Amino acid sequence: MKNLKYFLILIGFIVLISACKKDEPTEPAEDTPFKATPYVFDIPNHFPTIMNIPEDNPMTVEGVELGRYLFYDGRLAGREDEGLYMSCGTCHLQEYSFENGVGFGHGLPDSNGYSKPSPHVMLPMINLVWNHEGYLWNGMISKNNTNLGSAGYGVPAEPQFHMRNIESLVWMGIAAAHEMNSTVDASVNAIKNISIYPPMFEAAFGTPEINYDRIAKAIAQFIRTLVASDSKAHKVFRGDENFSDSERRGFNLFVTEQGADCFHCHGSEGAPLFTTHLFYNNAKDSFFSGIYDDPRDRYHITGNPTDLGAYKATTLINIEKTGPYMHDGRFKTLDDVINFYNSGLKWSPYADPLMHKLVPPYGNGAELTPFQIADLKAFLLTLTDEAFLTNPDFAKPAGLQY
Repeated sequence: MKNLKYFLILIGFIVLISACKKDEPTEPAEDTPFKATPYVFDIPNHFPTIMNIPEDNPMTVEGVELGRYLFYDGRLAGREDEGLYMSCGTCHLQEYSFENGVGFGHGLPDSNGYSKPSPHVMLPMINLVWNHEGYLWNGMISKNNTNLGSAGYGVPAEPQFHMRNIESLVWMGIAAAHEMNSTVDASVNAIKNISIYPPMFEAAFGTPEINYDRIAKAIAQFIRTLVASDSKAHKVFRGDENFSDSERRGFNLFVTEQGADCFHCHGSEGAPLFTTHLFYNNAKDSFFSGIYDDPRDRYHITGNPTDLGAYKATTLINIEKTGPYMHDGRFKTLDDVINFYNSGLKWSPYADPLMHKLVPPYGNGAELTPFQIADLKAFLLTLTDEAFLTNPDFAKPAGLQY
C-alpha cells in the first residue's frame, strides 16, 4: 500500500507539470508574414472574369472596410480647422449611382470664399473594376500612362501619384480646386489624428502607419466593390425573369442597326456592363477646331484628330438615376437623350462612324416612331438596379458623423 501511495503521488506530480506546460504562452514565429483576409469577388453570371486590380493593391476585407470609412469621412479634406468637411461620398451619392443627382459639382471654397465648379458633370461609379480603357470622360487616368508626373498636368513626380488607376482619383479628389481643394499632407495629418484609423490601417496593411499611398489604395479597393448586376435586364439575361412585350420590343430596337442602334457603344445581350468603356464623338455638335473646344475631350489626351469631341460612353445601368446627361449635362431628362439620338444628330467629319444614321445621306438619327420610342424607354428602365442603390455594404458606416 505504501508503494502504491508513492506511485499515485508521482503520477499526480507528472500530470501537474504537464498541465503547467500547456498553460505557458507560446512565442509567435518571428518570420510570420502579415496577411489580411483576401476579398473574394463573387463575379456575376455573364460578367467578365478579368478585372482591373493592380498587383500592388490586392483586395482584402479589411482594406475594403477601411476604404468605405475613408470614402465617407468628411475629415479626409483636411480642413476641419476651417469648419469645412468633404468626402468622396459628399458628392458621389449612392441613391444616384454615386453621382450627385444635379450634374456639376462644386469644390470647397478657397480663402476668398470662391467655390470652383467641376469642368464636367459626374460619372457614375458602377462596375469600375472592369474598366480597362481609362477613367474620367476623356480617359486621362489610364494604366497606359507613363510620365504624367512631368507632363504639365500638375501631377506630382512621385510614381504613386501618376494618373494610372482609381488610386489616382483619390489624389485628384483631395487636391483639385473643384473638389476638396486641399493638400495630401493636410488630408493625411487629419486622418492620423482620428483614433479609429490606426487600428484599421494595421488590420488592412500590417502596421498602423497612415500615409497617402495607403489611403488611396483603401478607397480604391472600396470603389472596386461597387458592382451593379441585379437589374431586371440582368435577371432576364440570367433566365430569372421575363421582359414585358414592350420591354422586349425595346430590347430588340436596342440591339439592331435598323432600330435604335445603341449596342455598338453600350453592349448587347451577353454584355452586361452596358458600356464598352471606349470614347466616341456621338454627333452632339457639328464644329470642332481642336484649339478652342473643351480641352478635356479625348483629343487632348491622344492628340489624334479623330478623337475631337469624343467622350466616354457611360454605362446605361441605372440610367434613369444618372441625369443630367452627356459630359456637359446638356440633356436634363432621359426623354431628351432618346429624342437626341432619334432626330438630333449633327453631322461633322469627326462624328464616329458608328453614328451612321447621320446626314448625309441617312438623316439625323434613328427616326423611331412614338410607339418605338416608348418601347425603347421601357427597356432602358429595366436597367435600374435597386439593390445596388440601397446595398448597405456600399452605404456610409453607421456612427460616422462627418
